[in-house]
Amino acid sequence: MEQLEKLPIGLQNFRELRENNFIYVDKTEKIFELLEGAGYYFLSRPRRFGKSLLIDTLKQIFLGNKELFEGLWIENKIKWKYFPVIHFDFSKGDFKKKGLEQAMFDRIDEIGLQYDIIFKKTNLADKVEEMILLLSQKYQTQIVLLIDEYDKPIIDFLDDNEIEIAIKNREIMKIFYSPIKSLDKYIRFFLMTGVSKFTKVSIFSELNHLQDLTLHRISESLLGYTEKELHHYFKNYINFIANEKNIPIIELKKKIKEWYNGYNFRGKESVYNPFSILNFMSDREFNNYWFETGTPTFLVKVLTENYLFDVDNINIDLLSLGSFDIQNIDYVTVLFQTGYLTLKEQIEFDIFNLGYPNQEVKNAMLKLLLNEYTKNTNSFSSPLIIKLKKSFEKEDFEAMITLFNSLFAKIPYQIFQTHLESYYHSIIFLTFTLLGYYAEAEVSTSKGRIDVVVKTKKSIFIIEFKVKDTAENAIAQIKKMEYYTKYKSESKTIYLIGIACNEKEIKDYLVEKIDN
Repeated sequence: MEQLEKLPIGLQNFRELRENNFIYVDKTEKIFELLEGAGYYFLSRPRRFGKSLLIDTLKQIFLGNKELFEGLWIENKIKWKYFPVIHFDFSKGDFKKKGLEQAMFDRIDEIGLQYDIIFKKTNLADKVEEMILLLSQKYQTQIVLLIDEYDKPIIDFLDDNEIEIAIKNREIMKIFYSPIKSLDKYIRFFLMTGVSKFTKVSIFSELNHLQDLTLHRISESLLGYTEKELHHYFKNYINFIANEKNIPIIELKKKIKEWYNGYNFRGKESVYNPFSILNFMSDREFNNYWFETGTPTFLVKVLTENYLFDVDNINIDLLSLGSFDIQNIDYVTVLFQTGYLTLKEQIEFDIFNLGYPNQEVKNAMLKLLLNEYTKNTNSFSSPLIIKLKKSFEKEDFEAMITLFNSLFAKIPYQIFQTHLESYYHSIIFLTFTLLGYYAEAEVSTSKGRIDVVVKTKKSIFIIEFKVKDTAENAIAQIKKMEYYTKYKSESKTIYLIGIACNEKEIKDYLVEKIDN
């Protein structure tokens, strides 16, 4: 294997990255815009999107370490000067063991040791104020305050049995941030990052002077890789992988885009997921890298308990995307803020269409939800989807029904009894959507909505599911509504399939063949 550049997978330390010659996608021109602006910012981005590296890059700029920026855009664009930096990183999670307030006290004491200052105050708000004032006084300059993953002490406790901890932590955070606005003249730069923005946190009432960069022009490509950046910084990897897989470079670029591009934060262009790109370049295989780093359990619970399986193609106003209440979670807002949905199209002035950003997220989310509904795992459902594709290709209807019944097998009987139609509807939609280009679930026609249409090279299958009804009635509905007429022009054999579901299995099915 030829020598390729080092990939900074999981690396959040800017000094280590630069001193050891890892690839660094130069974002310093965008950072310069932040430095030239008001200097009080909030930025929300999905996990693993480069927030921590951004924070550490800013830290090195304000510490005056010009040598680390040799050859980068910003190297000779600013007057390099030292500022004391206060850095809080809530992603480290020691607040879970110690409690949030104690973890904050301990971190402030660490900062005191770092700068050789003794803090005497015992109240949290007073201690924060003392820290800022004494640091500014010691160095006779303003300080820089960087807060990474501010929301983790809330997000980690959003499950029902821990929501009281989330609410308590919210109040502690309010106290922590309460003195900051009044200390404006002592602060050169403030940035707070996180995944989500909460309403009623009161953090944002305490910090109402912050500029929210989440959907702002300045930050549209501040994190994530643009197409131009991908093709420039990863050119050698793309050429190597295309050669290794024996496919044209243009074809590889197209597939990378389908899998990992698509995140749009109200910008002119979408960006690639940096974590997925780095892992793809390392493994050289198309896999679900970002998704598998963890999906919030509270989010999965909200979706499955409310039978929210079709979360693609949703219209919403921008104001609703801005924040949510931890005691009344809006699943669309959370899906957007956590990166499972992104802006696709502007419908009106402030109305946007949301959808899955790319193939990685769509496939992984559908599989996750299918496994949650059917109480299965990927090791069961993924091979089943492949077998289902083959059953349609072979026109093996018995195999198709057997595969569906195996999906239902692990679902507790009492759940099926209570939510029969919702469960069937969810599982059918998710399963057939996972078939990809083979299938469409809930297809609209001029005369109604078909449950499922599956296409192979030779045939088209029009499927109607009935719950607590007969297969004969399902076929009769397809014929009455003439669902098949729109497909006659495709010169393929058309099969009408009526399926009767009852309790935990498919009880009966009928197939009728229509020759073109």
